[in-house]
Amino acid sequence: MREVKLTASQSLPNMPWQDRPAGNDNPVWRHSDNPVIKRNPAKGVARIFNSAVIAYEGSFLGVFRVEDHTTRPHLRMGRSADGLDWIIDEQPIQFKDEAGHPYMPRYAYDPRLVKVEDTYYIIWCTDFYGAAIGVAKTQDFKHFVSLENPFLPFNRNGVLFPKKIGGNFVMLSRPSDSGHTPFGDVFLSESPDFVYWGKHRHVMTKGGQGWWQSTKIGGGPAPIETSEGWLMFYHGVTGTCNGLVYSMGAVILDADEPSRVKYRSRNFVLTPEEWYEERGFVNNVLFPCAALSDADTGRIAIYYGAADTYVGVAYTTVQEIVNYVIETHEEVGDDAGPGRI
Repeated sequence: MREVKLTASQSLPNMPWQDRPAGNDNPVWRHSDNPVIKRNPAKGVARIFNSAVIAYEGSFLGVFRVEDHTTRPHLRMGRSADGLDWIIDEQPIQFKDEAGHPYMPRYAYDPRLVKVEDTYYIIWCTDFYGAAIGVAKTQDFKHFVSLENPFLPFNRNGVLFPKKIGGNFVMLSRPSDSGHTPFGDVFLSESPDFVYWGKHRHVMTKGGQGWWQSTKIGGGPAPIETSEGWLMFYHGVTGTCNGLVYSMGAVILDADEPSRVKYRSRNFVLTPEEWYEERGFVNNVLFPCAALSDADTGRIAIYYGAADTYVGVAYTTVQEIVNYVIETHEEVGDDAGPGRI
């Protein structure tokens, strides 16, 4: 077993953590008191799931996908001292455009929250004449500035790398159409200024031996920098006679050229098995959106949406998960290439 380290993570001694349960040999294991955010966690909230969490000034902040009694999704802030017990704001995040005028998305869901240098970026799924990616930035979590849509519709699952690569911002996405199943591969785009995006590259192909990712795949939390490359958790989707099933996988991308896949597990690392993952507003969904990591211990806590209703937490270590991905590696399509034809 090769030694693996987190190379850019901060020390997070107060991040959520539980040791692996006795008798459990899975590479990722669940928090024993999941779901950590249950149905109806605040007045007027019907469901809360597929949300982003980040360490901030000794505690934790979250940008949460909230659905009220209209079921139209929007984003709210949440706060927690320990990353498990959350207080959710009663009102949506108030976005303004770069000129200071109110600029609220028609809807917003499945956010990611990523710090690059001194700025926090929120990336979510929105409407821009079709399914598209919305972005905003903040430096204090009091003022939120909406930016221009980075890509044309139709696109989903925007995931920003937590540092510039080659001097550019780098974002993953999954081109799509207005449906829920077509165009299942993950791509990468670069920008020098967060305005103009280009140098598009193919990153990951759906499918392979793993039927759990046969229909489509999509990025999850922001990639985590390790001594082996960028560790990324992602979701894979398969179709069954009872509908779609969302599971979680793991992949390692090249540190300097992340359009190249170094290692990719043929196996899911977590799939819907518990009641809160199997039964909810949308059954059989396990959708990772955020991860915390501690440089001192190599611990990783993954936040995921469960059944489009709840928020769950799962754990692993960088040593455990990276070695598992390497040991179960499968090359799919031309993933090992630079992603350019």
